[in-house]
Amino acid sequence: MTSISVASADVRATPKAVVRNFAIDRTRTFLTLVVLIHHAVIPYTYYGHTDPKYWLGFDCVVLATDSFFMAMFFFLSGLFVWPSLRHKSPGSFFRDRFLRLGLPFAIAAFTIIPIAYYALELRQHPTAGFAEFWWKMVTAGPWPSGPLWFLWVLLTFDLTASLLYRISPNLLDPINRLSLRGFDRPVEFFLVMVAVTMVLYVPSRLYFGVNHWFELGPFAVQASRVLLYAAYFFIGAGIGAANFDRGLLSAGGQLAKSGWGWAVATLVPYCLLWALIYVKRGILGNPSPLPHWYEFFYGVFFTVFSAAMLFTILAYFLRFKRSGWSVLDPMQKDAYGIFLVHYAFALWIQYWLFDFDVPAIVKVLIGFAFTLATSWALTRALRQIPGATKVL
Repeated sequence: MTSISVASADVRATPKAVVRNFAIDRTRTFLTLVVLIHHAVIPYTYYGHTDPKYWLGFDCVVLATDSFFMAMFFFLSGLFVWPSLRHKSPGSFFRDRFLRLGLPFAIAAFTIIPIAYYALELRQHPTAGFAEFWWKMVTAGPWPSGPLWFLWVLLTFDLTASLLYRISPNLLDPINRLSLRGFDRPVEFFLVMVAVTMVLYVPSRLYFGVNHWFELGPFAVQASRVLLYAAYFFIGAGIGAANFDRGLLSAGGQLAKSGWGWAVATLVPYCLLWALIYVKRGILGNPSPLPHWYEFFYGVFFTVFSAAMLFTILAYFLRFKRSGWSVLDPMQKDAYGIFLVHYAFALWIQYWLFDFDVPAIVKVLIGFAFTLATSWALTRALRQIPGATKVL
């Protein structure tokens, strides 16, 4: 099929919903492991230095993961939204999304999150009681949500998508047509994606700064990244709206056939980010606030790296993990549950490891292994409860 005929096809011509394939499912599971790695190494980095041990290599990990993985989660979540809206009534779609996102967020906000942050409270106030700490958190605050902020933000995007779909089911046609052209020319899609996300993210970073969060009880989100996440979500929704098997993420497309070019492409913006970090620490002396020129260039390199990592990971899984067996497969059904419960295990294991005089890399390996094992075991147990698989 030529690129011209694909690009000129009406995006409504293919009635089939997005088919969940091995590559996408494995990508999602892989990202769950990235989340666990991210939280395992933070205490041993320059900025998250809550443990006496430290290793520069973990700063390299966090710089990379923080720059792409949550945006990529929104992208993958968006892929299946438009087909779901096409085949479900608004009420059915809302009930499904609330059950999968709203209910877990509410339960975890009152259980997993207080248990997790109690470990940090004990480090500062060893005699604090949990009941007193819990009551103070949910009444007076602060009431952080940890990584679970993703759930309520995704629910908001889903409900927004539902409203937009009722207004115009063809709203995402331009993105889908671009995806069809991306079958043969993924670089074109990449450049458009970078341009869109750059326009949305860089001004937000300049206006809000990198550390400002919108917060209302457990409902929190990083102010400078809200529009970035929305862009990734709706770009994903546009790709998945129709013709999934003939678009950018087709198993037969050029992205799936690409070699290591995308991986190499990530190195340029990644190195430039490190150059800016060196300028901030070694030349500017960590000023607060940072100059606007610094925030501008950091935002530009950030968006390029984020999109390049997205394409790199998708290219790998589309090319090498489309079929057969993968080490990620046994975890696939439990990945969402692992994401939901892991934070409490991660923080408590770090609390217990704090006083051990062992290298940071040993602590991370122990923390990651135990967090994964305990989170997976708990998820498996929870999924045995009747009806739990509809949520987990």
